[in-house]
Amino acid sequence: MSAGTGASTILPVAGPQTVRREARALARRHRRELTWVLGLHGLASLAGLAGPAVLGRLVDDVRRGSGLSAVDRLAVVLAVAILLQTALTWAARRQASVLGETVFAELRERFMDQVTALPLSTVERAGTGDLVTRTTRDVDALSWTVRFAVPTVLVASVTTVLTIAATFWAGWMVALPVLLSVPLLVVGTRWYLKRAPKGYLAEMASYAVLNGTISESVDGARTIEALRLGRSRRRRVDDDLRAAYAAERYTLYLRTVWFPTVEVSYFMPVAVTLLWGGWLAHGGHATVGQVTAVTLYVLQLMDPVDQLLSWLDEI
Repeated sequence: MSAGTGASTILPVAGPQTVRREARALARRHRRELTWVLGLHGLASLAGLAGPAVLGRLVDDVRRGSGLSAVDRLAVVLAVAILLQTALTWAARRQASVLGETVFAELRERFMDQVTALPLSTVERAGTGDLVTRTTRDVDALSWTVRFAVPTVLVASVTTVLTIAATFWAGWMVALPVLLSVPLLVVGTRWYLKRAPKGYLAEMASYAVLNGTISESVDGARTIEALRLGRSRRRRVDDDLRAAYAAERYTLYLRTVWFPTVEVSYFMPVAVTLLWGGWLAHGGHATVGQVTAVTLYVLQLMDPVDQLLSWLDEI
C-alpha cells in the first residue's frame, strides 16, 4: 500500500515478500470461490474457441457446394457455442463480483484491526492523508485486483495458450505470422516493467501527501484563518499538486511508449496472416477456410493478450 511521505512518520509499508505471502494466504482462504471463478471463466473461453473453427469449416463447405442442411448444422453449432459462452461469462463475472465484495470487506476489517494495534503516537504522526489513502484507494485497488485481476490473468493465460494451439491446429503454415509479435511484445514489456514499479509507487505516495495536506487544511481551517496561514497552505497544496502531476506525467510517458508498441504487435500479425494466407491459398497450400479460421483466431488472440498486459500494468 502507498504511504504519505509528507509526514514525519509513515505507517508500515509492506515489502514484496510480505505482499506475496499475504496474497497466497488470501487465495487459500477463498480457494473454493476462486476455483469457481476460474472454472467458469475457463469454460467460457473454451466455448469461445468454437467460433473460428466453425466459420472456417462453413467457408470450405460452401466452396465445395455443400447443401443447406450442412450449413444449417454448422450455424446451430455456432449459435449454441455463442449462447454457452455468454451464459458462462455472466455466471463467472457474477461469482467474481461476490468474491470481490467479500474480500473488500475482509481487507477493510483487517486494516482497521492492524491500525488499532499500532501505537497511537505512530498513527497520529503518520497523518490523515496516509490513513485516507490506504482505506480508500489502496483497499479499493486490492479488492479490484482480487475480484478481476487474479481470475482474468489466470484465465487469459490459459486462453492465450489454447488459442495459439487452436491457431496452429487450424493451419500451422498459415499461423506462422503469429510469431512476429513475440519479440516486439517481449522487448516493449521488459522496458516498461523495468521503470513502471518505481513510477507507480511515487504516484501513490504523492496522492497520500496531497490527501494529507487537504485534510489537515480542512480540519484546521479556523486555526489557519486565525494565524493568517492561508497563503502558506495554498502554496503547500500547489506544491503537492505539482508533485502529483509530475508523478502522473511520468507514468503517462511510460504508457505512451508501451501501449503503441503493444498495439503494433497486435495488428501486425493480422495483416501479415491475411497476406501470407492469401498467398498460400492461391498456391493450393491452404484452404480459404483455413485462412479464415486462422485469421479469426489471431483476432481472437488479441483480447486475452490485451487483458494480460493491461492487468500486468494494473498489478
